[in-house]
This record gives sequence, structure tokens and C-alpha cells, in this order.
Amino acid sequence: MVSLSIANTVSDLIQGDVNEHLPLERIPLEGDVLGLGTTTSFDNGELTFLHQPGAARTHLYKCQSLDGGIRRLLPGDGASHFPYVCFSGDASALRQPVDLAGLGPSVGVPLQELVGQAITGSIAAGRMEPAPIVGVRLRATWSSLVITVASKLCMGRRRRNTDAVDPDAAASLYSSLQHYRLAAQDPGDPADPIHYLGRSLEWECCGFWDTRPESGRVTVPAVGAHLHLHGCSSDLRHGGHLHHEHAGTRLLRLDSLALYPFKELCSLGADLAVERASYGAGVLRFAITNRGSLDVSDVGVAVVIDDRYSGHRYLRLPWLAAGAEESFALALELAPGAHELLVLADPERQVLEPQALWENNRARLQVVV
Repeated sequence: MVSLSIANTVSDLIQGDVNEHLPLERIPLEGDVLGLGTTTSFDNGELTFLHQPGAARTHLYKCQSLDGGIRRLLPGDGASHFPYVCFSGDASALRQPVDLAGLGPSVGVPLQELVGQAITGSIAAGRMEPAPIVGVRLRATWSSLVITVASKLCMGRRRRNTDAVDPDAAASLYSSLQHYRLAAQDPGDPADPIHYLGRSLEWECCGFWDTRPESGRVTVPAVGAHLHLHGCSSDLRHGGHLHHEHAGTRLLRLDSLALYPFKELCSLGADLAVERASYGAGVLRFAITNRGSLDVSDVGVAVVIDDRYSGHRYLRLPWLAAGAEESFALALELAPGAHELLVLADPERQVLEPQALWENNRARLQVVV
């Protein structure tokens, strides 16, 4: 069964800075691979997965917030870690082409309505079984199209002390992103905050339809926001998130549509652990291990003596890859007697770990000097 892997979620991204990253090398691009995501906070943009039927590989493009342009990503080019991304394996066997004649005219019809109709019809006709998330590939021609591209400047830092996403943050996400317009003519309004890019109106798109959009797995967590699409113009000049629900977006025609039912979802995450803690000859030794599937950045480590947090020692790890570990030897002058030493990885809870995995973030030692 072809699974859909989700590294962090859109909800995680909305809540603020994400310290977990998936390397480009971990994404399999052999065959028809569906996905979308965002690039690093240092070089913001959107990820688009483009694949031509019959092609051996899927190409990954970065859509740039600076100018709405695109460039192909290759391993080792310096933009190889993603704070949010979801991707499949080779989903060729799941591909269900849709007969567009059964959808009726598409001029001016909201794209989400057409995709929803296609999914409902395919399930009713027995061509496709229900699935929690349905992958979408389509080619569309637009009368006008508004796209958005993520930028670090629009993503505010937020505390991560709740499992609930701030509804206001979700609602305002797209309004705070950089907007661009594609149309046959430049509206010519100098007061228009939406920048005009040009006449590239035929687009190749890839994305997902989530049956539970409020979960924020692959879409903005809002009721009714089922469809999340990224794409590139067919001339490979522009790309970004398709703001298909924007008032300035109007569909001319839907040229092709294929559906991919994903029944198996796999969540990727970090799992920090404190291991092999020991004290002897005035030195505290321990290792911080990342047992998870995502790299982590800017990880703090606190060492607390006898529960006195005001005098704790603090260390910081710039980077810890998935499966890697970092060893420490910290000189500690302890007075004669009994002491308790606490080693705590990520004391600020900045790394997104399931609560069930938090226990191994700490190690306690009872020491007698």
C-alpha cells in the first residue's frame, strides 16, 4: 500500500517557527510522487511536485516568495531542508483519471467544487474507495489566477503550549502571504497590493483533498477548506500556492484531473532522548540522541543540580540529524554529600514531540560525593 508521509503539519507551521526539518534526500522521487510543502525559514517558498505521465521521476520545484518565480531543487544545492512537507511513494498504481465530461462545464466554477464532485462521483461509481486524504493532480487554464507564496516575514513566532490552533491565525494565514496575480492583462491599479506577474495562465498542479480539513494535516485547519494545491505555470516561469478560493481567481477550464486515494498516513517527527548519563571524577557525561525521523535545529539542554533551576547549566545544539547523537562531558564541582542531577533536553518544549515521547527527554542521577 502506498502511504502518505507527513513531516510536521500545516497546523504546526501556522503556530510559529518549526525546529524540525526533513532533508530533500529523504523524499523518494522515483515514479509518480505527490506532495507539497514549504522550504526553510532562511529561503522561503513553496514546494511543488511535478510529474509527467510515463516519466521515470518526479521533479521538485521551489516557488520563491521574492518574485513568484520557480527553480528546480536538486540534492546539495543549499535548500535541502523542509520544516513542513508531505509526500507519497510512487503512487502510479493509485492514479484514477477523471472523465471531465461527467463534471459538466467548468467555466467560472470554483475548483474545490469540481474536485469534490469528481471524488464523490468516483466513489459512487465504484472506481475509487473512500480514503482519508485524496491526492490530486490537474492541469487547468485560468481566466485569472491569484497565487500566494509563504514568506518568513508573515509567519509570527507563537508559543507552543497548546494543542489547539489559534483560529484567527488560521483564518489570517493567506491574507498575510505575498500575493501575485496572473491574468490576460495587467489591471494597472497602482494601489492594488496584488502584484501582476503576467499571462502564464495554464498551470500544472499537485495537492491534496483532506476529508478532515479542520485537523490541519495537509490543509489550513478550517471547516470546508478541503483542497490544498501548489503548482507551476506550464511554461515553468511562475509557481506557488493556488489561492483558488480568492475573489480574483476565475477558472476558464479544467483540462485534466487525476485522483489518488491514500488510505495509509504516516506521521514523521522528532524524538529526543537523554542517554548514558553518568557522573564521576567531577565530570557529568551524557548523550543527546534523536530517535525520530526528522532533523532538529537549535535544541537546548539544561543541567539542573539539586532542583535549583536558578543556577542551572545550559547547553545548545545547533543541529541534530535523525538517528544521530551528540556526546557531552561537563565539569561539575559538587560539594561533599548526596545530590540529584537532572539532564533535560529541550526544556522550553520547542521541538514538536508527541507527549508520549517526552519522558525520555530527561535523565535523573542520584550522586554521592
